[in-house]
Amino acid sequence: MSLLLLVAHAQEAPSEWYPADEINAGLPDVQSGRLDRSSPRQTLRGFLQATDAGDFGLAAHYLYLSEIDPANQSDLGKDAARHLSSVIARQVWIDWSDLPARPDAMIEGTAGSDPREGQPRLNLRIASFETAKAAYDIRLARYKPEDQPAIWLFTPQTVDNANALYELYGPRPYERWIPEALKREFAGLWLWEWITLPIFASALLFMGWLARKGALRLAEKTDRHWLSKGLERSGLPLAILIMAGTAQLFLSHVLSFSGPVQAFLRPALIILMVWGVGMTALRVVDAVLQRITVRYVGEIDDKRGVDERELYTSIYALRRLIVLLMIGIAVSIVLAQMNLFESVGLTLLASAGVLTVVFGIAGQAVLGNILASLQIAFAKPVRIGDSVLFEGDWAYVEAVFYTFLRLRTWDHRRIVVPVTYFVSKPFENWSVAEARMMKVISLRLDPCADVDELRARFEDMVGDDPDISESDSAITRTTDQSADGLEVSFYAMMDDPSTGWTVQCRLREQLMAFIKNDRPTWLPRERVQEVTPGRDRESTGLTASSLTPNG
Repeated sequence: MSLLLLVAHAQEAPSEWYPADEINAGLPDVQSGRLDRSSPRQTLRGFLQATDAGDFGLAAHYLYLSEIDPANQSDLGKDAARHLSSVIARQVWIDWSDLPARPDAMIEGTAGSDPREGQPRLNLRIASFETAKAAYDIRLARYKPEDQPAIWLFTPQTVDNANALYELYGPRPYERWIPEALKREFAGLWLWEWITLPIFASALLFMGWLARKGALRLAEKTDRHWLSKGLERSGLPLAILIMAGTAQLFLSHVLSFSGPVQAFLRPALIILMVWGVGMTALRVVDAVLQRITVRYVGEIDDKRGVDERELYTSIYALRRLIVLLMIGIAVSIVLAQMNLFESVGLTLLASAGVLTVVFGIAGQAVLGNILASLQIAFAKPVRIGDSVLFEGDWAYVEAVFYTFLRLRTWDHRRIVVPVTYFVSKPFENWSVAEARMMKVISLRLDPCADVDELRARFEDMVGDDPDISESDSAITRTTDQSADGLEVSFYAMMDDPSTGWTVQCRLREQLMAFIKNDRPTWLPRERVQEVTPGRDRESTGLTASSLTPNG
């Protein structure tokens, strides 16, 4: 039965206004034509015009005061109008084009631009304020007294909140020192704001410069390297954090600017403070991670063990996760502080298909690289410090960032490779299981060369080399034979690629010096057959041999 009564009451209740009895009976009558409360735009415009003229008695007629004792409506209405106008002037930047001029406040626009399009509205939010203990709204609602046209008024909740909002966002104590002549409006701002803002900005910049210099000075004096690096890297974000925090304190306790300035400063200060805190913390974390890296890992190369290289790669992965987490937290804080969740949510719902296509196309490369870098961080097909052969270049993996890898070649060149490109191409990881690798030296020699003597000589060289720990790994083989001579290959196991390259060059030099000084006839030669004129080539035979060096 109760459900049927609720349904019946909902069907009878008007959908375009709130029904009301006599409105503001305790206020004095107003001359006909002075009040226009037919639409939200006209109500707000009339209220601000009345308060700007100092006529708070007239402004009270734009408030819904019927819940107040009629005997007190006049006095309380004037106070509420004065307080509310002061808050609006200082905290609200009114977008008149977005404020409905229709009596029913219906949303007009192209099809699908807003899910509420075509529906009349009877309650509008002008602004929202959120503190640590409470949240406040300034709202307009449409009321219809019996046998009278519907009108738009500030809601009873807005009237009740006027005093609390005035205490929080009204004029600051120091504003009484500002001359009345400077409180006039010019080009959308008060005159005193045109004078104060440049001075305020200059003072903040000077304070930021001092903060950065102070951080750099502390970085020079501290004995701890990681702390010095952290302070040095945190100088700029720390300066911005101090500037934004000082500006916030100034606006809260010294002066309160007008709505247009607040509309710019409020989100800017929130973003700067969140960015400053995040970047300062991130740079300190970077310094700590760098300290851990230097202490437990050391120089980035393949001489380090597998566990150390994995630790270094995990540290980079941890940094990326911290960055992603901090970005998510920062975006959430900014949206929450700026009350954007509702508008952003509606926009995303209204145009989800278009945004999906746009971001899918525009961010495909970036998102692909980020996912690929996380794949490297967790699957570890390559680790920081690994020695790789990538497209003909021997290099160390020096860093793995979100969208690219940085490779350091043996001659200290830097190759920057997009992550998706790197993981999609085959490469040799010389350190994937262990840093040891077999190095080979191939020489082209004359067919008369004694391979057994070369084998014995090479084994002696490997045994005497201090950088080769596995001297019994020396192998000598004849790997090819052609008209140019023999190809003799010498194999030796090296502890790591970087040392191996140096030892490989040294052994090649020693082998060539031995052959050149002790066995010069083993050098590759070209044999030329001399043919006696007038004789048949087949019966001539080899009568003489002239041996000439091949180059």
